[in-house]
Amino acid sequence: MIIDIIKKRRSVFPVQYNGTPIAKDDIEKVLEAANWAPNHKCTEPWRFKVIQGEAQGRLGTFLATKYEELDPKPKAMKIKKLQENPKMAGAIVAICMQRDPKESLPEWEEVAAVSMAVQNMWLQCTEMGIGSYWSSPGLIKHMGEFLNLAEGEKCLGFFYMGNFDGELGEGKREPIETKTEWITE
Repeated sequence: MIIDIIKKRRSVFPVQYNGTPIAKDDIEKVLEAANWAPNHKCTEPWRFKVIQGEAQGRLGTFLATKYEELDPKPKAMKIKKLQENPKMAGAIVAICMQRDPKESLPEWEEVAAVSMAVQNMWLQCTEMGIGSYWSSPGLIKHMGEFLNLAEGEKCLGFFYMGNFDGELGEGKREPIETKTEWITE
């Protein structure tokens, strides 16, 4: 049942990945799930740029260098993490949004549609046993320097994907009753 997959979904980070590659067919299946997200006025604002192979190392170098340029007191640990995380992934998908040129709906609705596309990706990865998580570092606003972004397109983060060993822990949520108010009259 879909509720079982929803409850099983977890963030699985690059440090947990085992280094085995993810097949292109599997990545395409995940992206196909994204393509079926709901979106107002059928703008389909999601755009994806799959980063694999040597490009992962280039992404890490770009992120670390940009961080060093912008932070007056860069931390060595953060530089290393920015360099290494992309190389640990089986694939990284740059999550981008193409703004409707007519601006026929509020931008937040297009961001929400992209978010729903990412949730579809996450659930598909969960069903396939692929670890994943959405990273949205402050550096994404500079991704136009690394990615070929179209007019009106912006990067909203990275969807890291990787195979992993072991089991994921149980999730915790407060009961929905604590967050719901019924209005009947």
